[in-house]
Amino acid sequence: MQTTAPHLMRAYARQPVSFVRGNGARLWDEQGVEYLDAIAGVAVTSLGHAHPEIAAVIAEQAGALLHTSNVFRIDWQEQLGERLCALTGMESAFFCNSGAEANETALKLARLHAHRRQVARPQILVMGNAFHGRTLATLAATDNAANQQGFGPLLPGFLRAPYGDISAVRQAAEQSPDIVAVLIESVQGEGGIRVASAEYLRELRALCDQRDWLLMLDEIQAGMGRTGAWFGYAHAGISPDVVTLAKALGNGFPIGACLARGIAADLFSPGQHGSTFGGNPLACRVACTVLDIMARDRMPERAMVLGARLLVGLRKALAGHPHVLAIRGLGLMVGIELDRPCKELVGRALAEQRLLITVTRDTVIRLLPPFVCDERQIDDIVVRVARLLSSDLVDCEVWSVPTQPMDITV
Repeated sequence: MQTTAPHLMRAYARQPVSFVRGNGARLWDEQGVEYLDAIAGVAVTSLGHAHPEIAAVIAEQAGALLHTSNVFRIDWQEQLGERLCALTGMESAFFCNSGAEANETALKLARLHAHRRQVARPQILVMGNAFHGRTLATLAATDNAANQQGFGPLLPGFLRAPYGDISAVRQAAEQSPDIVAVLIESVQGEGGIRVASAEYLRELRALCDQRDWLLMLDEIQAGMGRTGAWFGYAHAGISPDVVTLAKALGNGFPIGACLARGIAADLFSPGQHGSTFGGNPLACRVACTVLDIMARDRMPERAMVLGARLLVGLRKALAGHPHVLAIRGLGLMVGIELDRPCKELVGRALAEQRLLITVTRDTVIRLLPPFVCDERQIDDIVVRVARLLSSDLVDCEVWSVPTQPMDITV
């Protein structure tokens, strides 16, 4: 059952539960019922709910200064930009309020790059199954017909290639001389937890160098330690030209960032882009605190260890399950692909297992636990998911017989 508030636009299909308190990986609803959070606000609250250090910084900075506008220097913004550039190998940063805005910034950089190259009708290569946001530009870059329905005509200037298929990218390069950039996720989160191979990303980097394309990595969901490295592309040992961040950067406080190096770092001039609230003192100080905690507590390494435990646990618990087609992931980004649409499992997980999950691409259970989970909580997620997919569910007539064997990949 889903509920709708009468005075809110019906943009969300909400579950009939309202959380009033959180602590680490746990949440409590209005009736005091406790839940285990295995999605972290969709890869946002990686440091858990109500982190005391982040709460203290928010209170302190809110009592000192919230907003002055980007007409003036903002010290916390400068500090955050320097730190993120050091982490990523980028040279400059632009701050905004969300992942979609960060990707919009990257797309504008690609258009400016085209203008400098005197490409009149530039094309940006994006990938099948991709998700980059819900603004008109990022919606056009996204490969999801359901998200796009009713919003046409979509913004032109995008070409699409199958994710992970370098031969298709080379073919596009030969057929479309006006390509100026590639926008890609190192791990497709909304696309069902699909991981780009290191070799694929390295070959993309080489092709972009050969063709004078910008390689733009959308790290909004996979970045900030979730894959076991600070950024998903780091597993391939490459350096992009543009990186976009959001979600876990503020641990729930809205902030996005677009980072660039080389020619991309110097494309904007004053007046060409902006954000009223982007990079305000509060958001940037919170993000600096997030970086402090993640570095001090070695959270990327923790995500890798806990993610391996989660994958192994799910493999054991679901081995031989007749309706599980694949278990895949990297770090604390894990997907369980089933042989049928399973969106109803989100509500069932809440009601029956007191567990927060999401379902993406209709058939993939997505798990994105907070990094602050302990081993017992990771094991508990495995137990609750296994119960959710237990015999009372698989005996239902609506389940089909799988047409391929189970494939477990890490």
